[in-house]
Amino acid sequence: MRWIPGRHQGIRKNTNELHSFIREIFMKKRDQLDINDQRSLIDCFLVKQKQEKPNPERYFHDENLISLLSDLFTGGMETTASTLRWSLLLMMKYPEIQKYVQKEIEKVIGLAEPQMAHRQQMPYTDAVIHEIQRFVDIMPNNVPRSTTQDVTLKGCFLPKGTYIIPSLTSVLRDAKYFKKPDEFYPQHFLDADGNFVKIEAFLPFSAGKRGCAGANMAKMELFLFFTKLLQNFTFKVPPGAKLDLSAAAGFIVLPQKHEICAISRN
Repeated sequence: MRWIPGRHQGIRKNTNELHSFIREIFMKKRDQLDINDQRSLIDCFLVKQKQEKPNPERYFHDENLISLLSDLFTGGMETTASTLRWSLLLMMKYPEIQKYVQKEIEKVIGLAEPQMAHRQQMPYTDAVIHEIQRFVDIMPNNVPRSTTQDVTLKGCFLPKGTYIIPSLTSVLRDAKYFKKPDEFYPQHFLDADGNFVKIEAFLPFSAGKRGCAGANMAKMELFLFFTKLLQNFTFKVPPGAKLDLSAAAGFIVLPQKHEICAISRN
């Protein structure tokens, strides 16, 4: 792939920059490492690396640490941050939905700090966040998996060890579960009385034993950041600007570069 020109070369460049950044961080951590005062995942890894000194290339070597941290970064921080960026774009696109969320925030939270306990009292906001994740479909192709045993799926034989890539889009846009699969429609997650409804096809974090390890943290972050932002600001399209909801190239579905008007509500 390195010899094929195109926009995908930017992904390679960005990956190399991320790996260099990670290496620089843990090299500094290694110089300051205190076995009796382990403050982070990197510290714990480096301690295990020291303990594995007779065979340093077995598990706890530098390349594995880079892979681990880059997976946590791209699978956690980057996806959550990008989902929040999409959320603001969608609130600008649908100002009436933004107003309903803000009314619910005023009713339940007021000027207090948003807490996870508030989510149970805010079905509309919860539905909007779920619909943002469904509609944006931040990782349409899940991370690769492999079969742990021989499997026959819809008439196709997959021997043990077969490399597979699940399509999350196939469930997030399934018309059997979502009335308007190609539209942004928070009512997908609300019943006739306005109560929040769980839908089994809502799988942005995948499912099963290999589902996203940080799903609960991501849900917490999305709710707290989203409500805090809309509690304090109203987001509008800058004068003369065009709202572009097309995605930029990347393994994760990212929004195009854009400008936002954040108007204080205080």
